[in-house]
Amino acid sequence: MPTTRVDVTPAAADLMRQLRETHGPLMFHQSGGCCDGSSPMCYLEGEFRTGKSDVLLESLKIDGVPEPITFWMSGSQFELWKHTHLTVDVVRGRGAGFSLEAPEGMRFLIRSRLLTEQEIDELSETDADRVV
Repeated sequence: MPTTRVDVTPAAADLMRQLRETHGPLMFHQSGGCCDGSSPMCYLEGEFRTGKSDVLLESLKIDGVPEPITFWMSGSQFELWKHTHLTVDVVRGRGAGFSLEAPEGMRFLIRSRLLTEQEIDELSETDADRVV
């Protein structure tokens, strides 16, 4: 199984399927802001404009979702988190922001761990291709 930078919990995948069915294709952006600005924000695909300062961490394949859900991070945040594996999870409660799950009474959050040296080596081969 290939090494990934981002995974999702079953509960997060369930909510992504629900949001996809209601709204259409989705994307995430993880910024380095304070408070809820550091939470992963879920948008309609293309609603949040990405550019040269953003890094595509993963194209998530979620069972029951016809297209990958892209997961982006600002380049400056990637520099700080490039040794970290992210897991998107979901909890009850409302975050402050424009993320699509807010009206559902849920909020996405990130659980993280450091990548192993082997994972870092595997990912370093593809990191040059991650920047838009």
